[in-house]
Amino acid sequence: MTIHKEGYKIISVSLIAVVSLIVIFRMLLFPVLSGWHWLIYGGLLVLLFGIVYFFRLPSRIFHTDPAKVLSPADGKVVIVEETMEHEYFKQPMQQVSVFMSPINVHVNLYPVSGKIIYSKYHPGKFLVAWHPKSSTLNERMSIAIQTNDNKDVMIRQIAGLLARRIVCYSTEHQAVEQCQELGFIKFGSRVDVFLPLSSKILVKPGDKVTGGITALASL
Repeated sequence: MTIHKEGYKIISVSLIAVVSLIVIFRMLLFPVLSGWHWLIYGGLLVLLFGIVYFFRLPSRIFHTDPAKVLSPADGKVVIVEETMEHEYFKQPMQQVSVFMSPINVHVNLYPVSGKIIYSKYHPGKFLVAWHPKSSTLNERMSIAIQTNDNKDVMIRQIAGLLARRIVCYSTEHQAVEQCQELGFIKFGSRVDVFLPLSSKILVKPGDKVTGGITALASL
């Protein structure tokens, strides 16, 4: 397991802040140690560990399958339904949404191989990620892919209540591979996947999924 590059700056700043606070408490404000001082120091170290843990990048062996749509994220399936995709395809599609809690790995992966035909960032609100309107009102990034078999798939990164920055490495006309890194969402969020109506959904609400491992559907 390694640390994702998106965490380098935040972890460095957090480390400096924690060390500075400990020095200030120990040397300047409370030179005589007591039990509650250790609680403060322990709390700061736990917070630092939590930040480092959030940006972890586990080692995984991916087995790509062009007939399957693999989960773009770790988390729990919260929505499986037929819906109208209004932004780009403007047609009914099947939607599968994966909610990522703050303890999940937050790296996002391409669920299919193909060519990016649409990529757009939308500023917005920060409703809780499971809110029904978060898909259209929250800060989000939409990426439409035409697979090598000419199937239309959209991935939408959605910021949550805690997440305030979506990172996406996609550009239009870029060729992408299944399980290639798509981006990162910081501190809690959701990913929606829109699929053709002919797709066979392989998961249900409540299922735990692993990015690049669990198949959401077959095309």
